[in-house]
Amino acid sequence: MVLAIDVGNTRIKASVFEGGNVLENFIFEKNELEKKIKEILKKFQNCSDLIVASVGNVEKKSFLAFEKDLNIHFFTHEDVFPFINRYATPKTLGIDRMILASGATLQFPKQNRLVIDAGTCITYDFIDENDNYLGGAISPGLRLRYEALHNFTARLPLLTLEAPESYIGDSTAQAIHSGVVNGFVYEIDGFIDEYRANFSNFIIILTGGDAEFLAKRLKNTIFANSNFLLESLNQTFQYKIDND
Repeated sequence: MVLAIDVGNTRIKASVFEGGNVLENFIFEKNELEKKIKEILKKFQNCSDLIVASVGNVEKKSFLAFEKDLNIHFFTHEDVFPFINRYATPKTLGIDRMILASGATLQFPKQNRLVIDAGTCITYDFIDENDNYLGGAISPGLRLRYEALHNFTARLPLLTLEAPESYIGDSTAQAIHSGVVNGFVYEIDGFIDEYRANFSNFIIILTGGDAEFLAKRLKNTIFANSNFLLESLNQTFQYKIDND
């Protein structure tokens, strides 16, 4: 069994895998990390490997506390990946984006793939049908957009995510929801339209914490999987074992 952990900017997500099958998923706060790992290992005593992809501010020693019980692997840019990294600044490419690109490459071979990860930030990652990672885009996620409107204005309230009643907001709250949510959806659909205009044989993968909320609002046909990063982490680990 493998325990895969994704340390994001906001929270930590984890999954226990047996082969390619997910046995259970977990979401918890960063200050709960060691406690939650202990609970998971108590429940799944056959776990032999702990694999980590981290963009968040969590020290390695929190994981290394378990090195007597598990083989621990932190994914870095030095690992083996199934794509060619054509990014102009490859060392600055987030490890989470590399894992997503890896999962897309392994799961959808010989296709042009656009991975959209809607979390704290929204990232777009494009891997062509010849397995070249070409880059993408980064912009603020839904929560950051709500916070920016509140933090950088004098009077706008801080709202939480809510589906707008109409594209015409008839109150300040509804105008904010319309601007944030509809603007976000129009951005994603616009990027997808641009890629589709330039590439055929194309698949779009939508993932991240806001994936389910967004999936039914997008006009474009997509493959939505909120757990795609952890599944990709497990697939990339198996790829590494086979190709080291």
